[in-house]
Amino acid sequence: MTDIRNIRCFMLDMDGTFYLGDRIIEGSLEFIDTLKQTGRDFLFLTNNSSHNAAFYVKRLARMGLSVPREKILTSGEATAAILTRSYPGKKAFVLGNEFLLEEMQEAGICVDRENPDIVVIGYDTTLDYKKMTEVCDFVRAGLPYIATHPDFNCPTEAGFAPDIGAIIAFIKASAFREPDLIVGKPYSGIVEAALERTGCTTDETAMVGDRLYTDIATGVRNNMTSILVMSGETTREMLKASEIQPTYVFERLSSMIEKLRG
Repeated sequence: MTDIRNIRCFMLDMDGTFYLGDRIIEGSLEFIDTLKQTGRDFLFLTNNSSHNAAFYVKRLARMGLSVPREKILTSGEATAAILTRSYPGKKAFVLGNEFLLEEMQEAGICVDRENPDIVVIGYDTTLDYKKMTEVCDFVRAGLPYIATHPDFNCPTEAGFAPDIGAIIAFIKASAFREPDLIVGKPYSGIVEAALERTGCTTDETAMVGDRLYTDIATGVRNNMTSILVMSGETTREMLKASEIQPTYVFERLSSMIEKLRG
């Protein structure tokens, strides 16, 4: 077990970990200050591909934290990086809203809804029946099929909204295929993109979050220290019953401050 004091970079989930909805979790800003004061680094890592890094920069600023875009990595951005490396020059049908389309285009990916070479799906909050039909047609035709992340539901202040996992399920029901590649947590694609950005190794890095099956599984699957915070989705009963177990458990981010300063 890696001593938490030896961690040089903390990959941080956002909703349920740093904030809840539009409310910052108590002590989150002090935690970031502690990382800076002790010479450590951090990177926000989110599976939500319905927004881009610029959106989260503004959201965090409203909560009192000013960070550059480089401190935020979305599953959409990680997917775009993989596409430019693995499918250079290929045209992509992108199922997503304007933020995901913007991330793809910024990475130099040609978005083509008529004659694509590959299919990319994200969490599309503008989904309609026309899009559903189009994406199933292209997946059924056998094009390479990539998903930004696997989450079944997205937390909202009113409960949950169907996320990309539900989209993957309807595509499978119609086109009889699962994605060829899923990029976001807990898969390795987003971790590789994050490590490339921070310059840290897995031994120096911890994944911190409130979800066992994405955040903590990311650490377990990618040989990193995993830190569960009890400020979001996971309850003590869920933790006890889960096969996925974190390296450390804290009530919230600020609960780590004393150890990091020690």
